[in-house]
Amino acid sequence: MTRVVKFTFNPFQENTYLLYDDTKECIIIDPGCYEMHERQELVNFIQREELKPVRLLNTHCHIDHVVGNKFVADTYNLGLEIHEGEIPVLDALMSVATKYGIPNVEKSPAPARFIEVGEEITFGETVLKTLFTPGHSPASLSFYCKKDSFVIAGDVLFQQSVGRVDLPGGDGPTLIKSIKEQLFPLGDDVKVYPGHGRATTIGEEKVGNPFLNGEIIL
Repeated sequence: MTRVVKFTFNPFQENTYLLYDDTKECIIIDPGCYEMHERQELVNFIQREELKPVRLLNTHCHIDHVVGNKFVADTYNLGLEIHEGEIPVLDALMSVATKYGIPNVEKSPAPARFIEVGEEITFGETVLKTLFTPGHSPASLSFYCKKDSFVIAGDVLFQQSVGRVDLPGGDGPTLIKSIKEQLFPLGDDVKVYPGHGRATTIGEEKVGNPFLNGEIIL
């Protein structure tokens, strides 16, 4: 069984995810650990559970999801993996930090490799399928675990909401299409782990999400 551990970090209250299974191999997705105590919290958990970090992934490259990239990459000697279409977003990190007045942001390492759409992300005994879910950002990815029925969705789909589309590369119709064509077919019981807020399910959002049932138009 693959375990999903959520850490909520930085001023944006971003959800960083650590996934691990019985082999003790783990991956870190969207490290938003910005403050020193946040970084120590992540390290302490990994040490306490005797985990071995083997991969570093970003669903997308907005500042709140990548401010811990350098720390994680350096601490665990990991290469960053993203979709190639997120390069412009990643490259804008330092200018965005200046714009928002966020001090002491460390520049993210460049990607070590690019993730292909449909690719299987593997670690330990776990397999995640890569889904292409743009709209909030130009080339956002979601990671689906069929065996344990969950998806790490980044800022694509939230409980009763969806990702904002007013940032560079965002587009409302594209986002809704991504959700309905890539996430909805996974099944109503699939648990959605979003980039902010609490977890939800595909079924819950099909029924009650006002952005997806026509009550609110992006």
